[in-house]
Amino acid sequence: MPIRLVNVVVDAADGSALGLFWSELLGWPVAVDTPDDVDVRCPDVGELIFDLVFAPVTEAKVVNNLVHADLASNSAEHQRALGRRALDAGATPVDIGQGDVPWAVLQDPEGAEFCVLTPR
Repeated sequence: MPIRLVNVVVDAADGSALGLFWSELLGWPVAVDTPDDVDVRCPDVGELIFDLVFAPVTEAKVVNNLVHADLASNSAEHQRALGRRALDAGATPVDIGQGDVPWAVLQDPEGAEFCVLTPR
């Protein structure tokens, strides 16, 4: 039986607000919005389902994430546009010790780091 990834679960103090941020940034619809979780669904996987699931937690974030999202770009202008879109949606630049790199390192409204990559 094959194994496939169907969800990435993200701890969130405010799942609705964080889900809306990622929905706006990625252009993915919110598929589920309940007090128990908010699911932001990737629309481009055919009949498969892949969701980012934002689950409520009460503990505050105190360390950098062990895993973070990287957003791909297909040109320098696309990278700048993604960065602007992220900032407009509520992201902020962050220094996690990355030094001088050609990609943008940002954090979402709850402090989770993510990168907007250079074209590859």
